[in-house]
Amino acid sequence: MHTAKDKEAAAVVTHMLEHDAFSRWLGITVLDIREGYSRVRMTIREEMVNGFGIIHGGIAFSLADSAFAFACNNRNTLSMALDTSINFIKPVHIGDILTAVATEIHNGQSTGLYQVEIRNQKDHVVALFKGLCYRTDKKLI
Repeated sequence: MHTAKDKEAAAVVTHMLEHDAFSRWLGITVLDIREGYSRVRMTIREEMVNGFGIIHGGIAFSLADSAFAFACNNRNTLSMALDTSINFIKPVHIGDILTAVATEIHNGQSTGLYQVEIRNQKDHVVALFKGLCYRTDKKLI
C-alpha cells in the first residue's frame, strides 16, 4: 500500500516526465513510484540499435538514468547526478521489453546512492547501473 509520501513522490515524477521530452521519446512508462524507488519500462525500437543489431549502450544507460532520476528526485528535492556507471551484461535486441528498477541504497542529507537493475522480458538481468546524486535545497513542484 502506498503512503502519502509515495503519492507525493508519484506527483513529482509525473511532473518530471511531463517536462522530459527525451524520456518520452524513449517511450518510458512509469510502472511504480515510491519514496526513493522507481520502476519503469520501455520497448526497444529499430532506431535504438547500433550497427551490430543490438541496443546502443546509450539507450540502456538512458533508461537507467531516467529510473535513477525518478527515484532520487521523488522526495521533491532537486537532485543531480554526481557519478554514474553501468555494466552491460547481456545483449538487447529490437522488440525487447526492458524494465528498470531503481532502489535507494543510501539517502543522505547531501547525497544519495542508487542501484538500477535492468531486466528483459525473460527476466534476465541485462545491465546494472549505479548512480550517486547531489541533493540541493530546491523543490521541483
